[in-house]
Amino acid sequence: MIGRSIIVTASLLVASPALAQPIDHSKMPGHQTPATVAAPKPAAVDPHAGHTMPEAKPVASPEPAPAPTAGDAAEGAPEEPAIPDTPPPPAPTDHAAERFYAPQAMAAARAQLRREHGGGRYTQVMAKLAEYQAKDGEDGFRWEGEAWYGGDINRVFLKSEGEGGVDEGVEEAEVQVLYSRAVGPYFDVQAGVRQDFKPKSRSYATVGFEGLAPYWFDVEGALFLSTKGNLSARIEGSYDLRLTQKLILQPSAELNLAAQDDRRAGVGSGLSNAELGLRLRYEIRKAFAPYIGVSWERKFGRSADFSRAEGHGVESTSLVVGFRGWF
Repeated sequence: MIGRSIIVTASLLVASPALAQPIDHSKMPGHQTPATVAAPKPAAVDPHAGHTMPEAKPVASPEPAPAPTAGDAAEGAPEEPAIPDTPPPPAPTDHAAERFYAPQAMAAARAQLRREHGGGRYTQVMAKLAEYQAKDGEDGFRWEGEAWYGGDINRVFLKSEGEGGVDEGVEEAEVQVLYSRAVGPYFDVQAGVRQDFKPKSRSYATVGFEGLAPYWFDVEGALFLSTKGNLSARIEGSYDLRLTQKLILQPSAELNLAAQDDRRAGVGSGLSNAELGLRLRYEIRKAFAPYIGVSWERKFGRSADFSRAEGHGVESTSLVVGFRGWF
């Protein structure tokens, strides 16, 4: 065995140089070698090799588009839908409920519904001022209030105001009966008559306004034309400054003007008198609020002259205490 292994090993060592040489396939029987082809020259690398590229042509730069005009913009804008100028269709008269209930009963129910949703009638009586005035000389009193009946659009007003002294009694008193109509969410126009009882009995035709101005100012004004042809005007304003939910400070102002002298009524042309007030009230309830404050009043021009001629003063300052309420 050892001798056979030595012979095999020696045979492999002799054959190894022949195995290491390259094999010539051209000398193998039955094999044909193609003719030798010269290698092409190296060319530049084309990323699109194998594709036929068209010849590049110069491209002209595009001209800038013209700016759109107002007409072009209007043409490009979507058209607004046309609103037909025709009357609205009539309200339906075939009520489905009338198939099951009597038409008379349903008509009464619809009328009640209209009254409850904006067609109701209400009443209110309000005392804007009801106060005692402590001032130099004779103390006095003053009132200003109104009552009305109606709905949201149309109302009838009864207004009254006046003042007097503790000893002399009522010195000035008037009553107005007015028709009031809402002309907007915040303002009403009013027209009617005014009757003065003191100091002289006299009647007036009245036209005016009442409402809530911007920034929550309560304002009202009126023109008065007496049966004697005398024209006068009054404008009032106030503002509620809420210090707390129940404590309210209210500054107020009232101006009275006249177009001509009226000596019998003690009124002179121009600004006849002005009243400024500052009242602090406490709302025990919304419907009832006692207050304290101060009021200053002065007469001007010919009105002051008429007052002096009768022996009265032209200016007064009062401490006031009273209440404001409504029901």
